[in-house]
Amino acid sequence: MLLLRVETACSEILRSAQNDNRTNLTREVQRKLRFLKVRKILITLGILVAFVVAILATWIFSGRQISLFLDRFGTIETVSNRVNSLVYEGNGTGGILRINDLELSLNDRNGPAPSIGTTKNDQFALANAGKVFPFGPARSGTENLAVVPPAGEDTFIEIRRSIFSWPTPFEINFMTGHSPSWKRHLYYRLLWKKPSGAKLEMLWRYEQYFYPGDGWASMTHEGSTGLIQLDISP
Repeated sequence: MLLLRVETACSEILRSAQNDNRTNLTREVQRKLRFLKVRKILITLGILVAFVVAILATWIFSGRQISLFLDRFGTIETVSNRVNSLVYEGNGTGGILRINDLELSLNDRNGPAPSIGTTKNDQFALANAGKVFPFGPARSGTENLAVVPPAGEDTFIEIRRSIFSWPTPFEINFMTGHSPSWKRHLYYRLLWKKPSGAKLEMLWRYEQYFYPGDGWASMTHEGSTGLIQLDISP
């Protein structure tokens, strides 16, 4: 009888120990599962943060190049007006081309370098790459070369802007302390078609600055490019 009681007690002790071991094992497994879950969340958050930082760094340091690439596929038109007057201020190369109330530079040395003057029959004309495009009879009595588009000719000046803008958080103007926080590209396109089929197309590109509190500046900044395309056809 005593032996039976001893065996029963031993069995109960053994079962209790086994239950304790299973409980401890379960708790250990749960701790490891929680640890793995937390580690997975932290790794996911780390990857997400690294991705966001990479996107922001690319936006800041490569935004200009991204904007130029996207501009190949399309830009947004903001203004399109008929040309009412064209005035040239310069000595034949370089200088300023005034289209209506816009002043567009011809001084950029990295783009096309047209020559401007008058032909033998006193036509205000532009020459580039061996081709000449006459705008029309030069107006007399003016200090600079000037012309009013002849009737029947299609003449337009368009202003377009980039779809994509980029931030400039590290740009500092030590002279004024007033630095732009964003930039984008602005395009000026002159299109002049004659009834004969002759066509002139000129394209300028500049950078436009955004200032906090003031918005996008109305002026562009010379030296940020200039005349980039000039085509005379046929």
